[in-house]
Amino acid sequence: MRPQPLIAVADVEASSRWYRRLLRNRSAVAGAAILLIFLLMAIFANQISTHVPTRLNPPQRLKPPSAANFLGTDEFGRDVYSLVVHGSRVSLLVGGVTMLFTSLAGTLIGLVAGYYGGWKETGLMRLTDWFLVIPFLPLAIVLSVILKPSLYTVIFVIGITSWPSTARVIRAQVLTLKTRGYVERSRALGSKDFRLVTRHILPNVGPLIFANTVLIVAIAILTETTLSFLGLGPDPTVNISWGTILEQAFGQGAAFSGYWWWIVPPGVAIVLLVLSFTMIGYALDDILNPKLRGR
Repeated sequence: MRPQPLIAVADVEASSRWYRRLLRNRSAVAGAAILLIFLLMAIFANQISTHVPTRLNPPQRLKPPSAANFLGTDEFGRDVYSLVVHGSRVSLLVGGVTMLFTSLAGTLIGLVAGYYGGWKETGLMRLTDWFLVIPFLPLAIVLSVILKPSLYTVIFVIGITSWPSTARVIRAQVLTLKTRGYVERSRALGSKDFRLVTRHILPNVGPLIFANTVLIVAIAILTETTLSFLGLGPDPTVNISWGTILEQAFGQGAAFSGYWWWIVPPGVAIVLLVLSFTMIGYALDDILNPKLRGR
């Protein structure tokens, strides 16, 4: 039996109504609500923080939750709540830039390979396969070690290793779309390749691109957390991230010393943010796949 694509995109008229079904999907609405909370947290981090996150206060080190610090303090006396609030900026920045890079690179490579075929498809797909067969996390770790650890390095590493799956999915969809009747009729009327791609093919793969890149954002956030936890993330004195908070907490033995308030808040924040993108991505999958929607 021929394997089914990840998401089957309907014709132009049907794909123009996908967002209406998205608004009626409870999973998508719940994920969007969680994501909106984190977006507001990142935008207004300076306003809703109760302390300066980088200010050291040794006399208040490792204090449990209280009225002054309702999520407690860390080894350096910093307010954990303020650290978690400001850490949302790095995670959302990494996820947003990764989504932009993946959507552009993956879409371009998938469109060119699927539409033109021939040696272009062969070359681009072999490049894609090369990135796919290399273990993702070890490659990210090696690149982070070779390059100087920083926020830009983390974004570059995640971006350059996250586009292949999107490229293959887009190529598979383009291969089916370019043989559709309306594309053949437009070609027979003298439409150039650029017009065919931008007017007939790209609008139909647009929801597919969005659905796949949304799921990749969740992977990007987890990867940034992993790299930061391994000490390969951004400088914690410059860019606070949830991964660096966890790395410092485990480095000081918080997990075995009962300092749960240093570990639980950033851990819960990571889970909720990843869950929001996952819920939105799978909701799009259900909406755009007619077979799943029928069930």
